[in-house]
Amino acid sequence: MVILIAGPYRSGTNDDPARMAANLHRLETAALPLFRAGHLPLIGEWVALPLLAQAGSSRPGDAPYNEILYPVAHRLLAQCDAVLRLPGSSQGADEDVRLAQERGLPVYYRLEDVPACVPADSGY
Repeated sequence: MVILIAGPYRSGTNDDPARMAANLHRLETAALPLFRAGHLPLIGEWVALPLLAQAGSSRPGDAPYNEILYPVAHRLLAQCDAVLRLPGSSQGADEDVRLAQERGLPVYYRLEDVPACVPADSGY
């Protein structure tokens, strides 16, 4: 399956780049177990961050950021078979879950619930 990993990125960071990077790292820790289980993991920021740089975004919440960040996740979601929702408050991730459910896609809340996936000290 192609699985969108959804969870906090900007939420709770007060736009601190180090905290946002830590949140991205947390999302990424779920990617390898998914891949090893035969799935293709996706994280919206993997696509959005290079686009933001090209669009001249200078800070979270500026015009390019709002134009690109969440729409990327929603476009990716249209290509996905499921969502893995990691813990933590995130309006964007909650919206990803809502859209996935609206489309009838499975939403998993733990790696071990994803078919064929066995987490190996994922750390998230």
